[in-house]
Amino acid sequence: MSEPKTASPTPGDMYKGWLFKWTNYIKGYQRRWFVLSNGLLSYYRTQAEMGHTCRGTINLATANITVEDSCNFVISNGGTQTYHLKASSEVERQRWITALELAKAKAVKMQAESDDSSDEAPVSSQGDKSEFQSILRTLTCKVEDLSTCHDLIGKHGTALQRSLSELESLKLPPESGDKIRQVNERATLFRITSNAMINACRDFLSLAQTHSKKWQKSLQYERDQRIRLEETLEQLAKQHNNLERAFRGATVLPASSPGSAGSSKGSGGGHGKGDLSDDDENEFFDAIEDAPEFITVPADPKYHKRTGSNVSGISSEMGLEDHLREEQQQQQQQAAANQESASKELIPRKKRRNRIPDKPNYSLNLWSIMKNCIGKELSKIPMPVNFNEPISMLQRLTEDLEYSELLDRAAKCESSLEQLCYVAAFTVSSYSTTVFRTGKPFNPLLGETFELDRLEESGYRSLCEQVSHHPPAAAHHAESKRGWTLRQEIAIASKFRGKYLSIMPLGAIHLQFHSSGNHYVWRKVTSTVHNIIVGKLWIDQSGDIDVVNHKTKETCQLKFSPYSYFSRDVARKVTGVVTDGEAKAHYILSGTWDDKLEYSKIVQSSRGNSGSEGKQKTVYQTLPSKLLWEKYPLPENAENMYHFSELALTLNEPEEGVCPTDSRRRPDQRLMENGRWDEANVEKQRLEEKQRAVRRRREAEAVEAQDDGKEYEGYQPLWFEKKVDPISRETAFVYKGGYWEAKEKKDWKKCPDIF
Repeated sequence: MSEPKTASPTPGDMYKGWLFKWTNYIKGYQRRWFVLSNGLLSYYRTQAEMGHTCRGTINLATANITVEDSCNFVISNGGTQTYHLKASSEVERQRWITALELAKAKAVKMQAESDDSSDEAPVSSQGDKSEFQSILRTLTCKVEDLSTCHDLIGKHGTALQRSLSELESLKLPPESGDKIRQVNERATLFRITSNAMINACRDFLSLAQTHSKKWQKSLQYERDQRIRLEETLEQLAKQHNNLERAFRGATVLPASSPGSAGSSKGSGGGHGKGDLSDDDENEFFDAIEDAPEFITVPADPKYHKRTGSNVSGISSEMGLEDHLREEQQQQQQQAAANQESASKELIPRKKRRNRIPDKPNYSLNLWSIMKNCIGKELSKIPMPVNFNEPISMLQRLTEDLEYSELLDRAAKCESSLEQLCYVAAFTVSSYSTTVFRTGKPFNPLLGETFELDRLEESGYRSLCEQVSHHPPAAAHHAESKRGWTLRQEIAIASKFRGKYLSIMPLGAIHLQFHSSGNHYVWRKVTSTVHNIIVGKLWIDQSGDIDVVNHKTKETCQLKFSPYSYFSRDVARKVTGVVTDGEAKAHYILSGTWDDKLEYSKIVQSSRGNSGSEGKQKTVYQTLPSKLLWEKYPLPENAENMYHFSELALTLNEPEEGVCPTDSRRRPDQRLMENGRWDEANVEKQRLEEKQRAVRRRREAEAVEAQDDGKEYEGYQPLWFEKKVDPISRETAFVYKGGYWEAKEKKDWKKCPDIF
């Protein structure tokens, strides 16, 4: 059945054997040959396949290993890959767990050392490797010379001591004996000193040999990892190309709407634990459907009428009359809002563009670029504009304000809990534009800015500035005359993993309401771009967001469920619970991040039966749900305009009077928007080289100041300054003012020449 080793594996060993892997409900567990090597767990149908066809590989450095029972265990890297495995016995399972844990510890250590050594620029050229090997060979020779000298000193010292002893035993005149004793004393001192030096040489020799082996192992490990990944990806690309030619673009892709998602899942055979079937040559994503931590049921109006019932310690404090009264108040507010919006429509607004030139159809060999990018920071890889969309990261950040009317409504709420529902909806709405947006925004140049003045139309104005280049970070400040201020500092960490690209936004978003003083803070979830090498690109959002009101301690916990081909739930699902400062639930949120979000008032809570995992679920009885947010339809012909929304189409529209560093003035971005991609690539290289030259000059100034004993302040943003946030206690860039005043005066003397 399996081929275990006689002893537990040690770090660095290759461990291989048979395991059973879950495929689907039709075929269940299938016997597969697994190989653990260099921190990677790969599997094959048979041992004969090892030379040509790998069925799947998971990197243990980012994986979680969970034991389910005596024979079963699960390996998952957070949503994109999950292997449900079963060993033939408990002893065999324990051997695999031991091998996996040891390999994971080593992989994590090696990855940390690799990240530390490649912070600024990866040492990947063949010339650097050859030079490193030459240095190692020279050091090895010197260590051998030192070892030879060590042996010679010991040998000659012993011979000298023996000769002096023999000389002392001879019968010589008295004065000769005195001389011999002096020489003997000096020889003894020499022997003591030589022994000390020999011991020091022995210690140095041991250390040098140890570190030499370590360096050689590290270098060999990195080389083997790179070769293995390149070979695996090349095989994967060839297999996918063959599939594409055979099926003419029949790619497994999540449905674009809830209805179609349901139908596609229905044909998939329902919910399963792993990939559909690795016997069919198609590679699906191993995933398991996360069971919800709560269940919602509609409330009975006859029962919930101020009954005062208290089930499991959570009482219902809201009767049906309160709900009806609240509905009447909301209807009055809605009528007032409609009247206000109707009056605003009478005010003439600036006409903005509603289309841009169609995206040209250029072909590109992805493999020639991507095979050198594995494991590197995306921000450090020179990319052609073919991967981009004609918009900068600063403009993409400003797109978060597309549904700013949610914040306008939240500012009018008297209840902080209801206000929190609108803030949560605003948080979810920022992802609605990403569902088809597979293009990469332009990396802003250091000092680049972007303003968006919508005071007349929407009551707010916004400013972004690129405040750091390594690591890339942008600061954003938006203020509305309708009662709110939003600020954020976002740094993007991204890693290319071969099949997919993970984008991790770092930094907190702060939202303050002027009248109530409520201060909300949250962070963004991880975005994943799938099918990087071959197939149609698609994006998923996964993770948890905690929106916290730091004034009242009220919280909304949002869960973005990762896409699973086998899940019975709707694709791109989002759920949330709004709780007060005492952790009592008041509202349930549900919907999808690409379509709409609804909320329901909780009238009673109780503890239900334990689920399949043994966890007790909470049952919420709720009133009928209400629409909280719904996505705007995309403009006509959006599929040929990078799937831009109405707001996104206007962001790069030329405007007079903006700052010289504004993204609208960036030449390579403008050339790409106009369809002149070859010229845009040339211009992009020019701008990047200009930025590097400025950086080198700044580094030279810093060295010169250090030599002169002076302090060097370094680069300072023009419109933002670093401050310690009183809420999070973190250092963040905060708007210091002056931009809009400079625009009014048309005074841009302080602005650098970056374009």
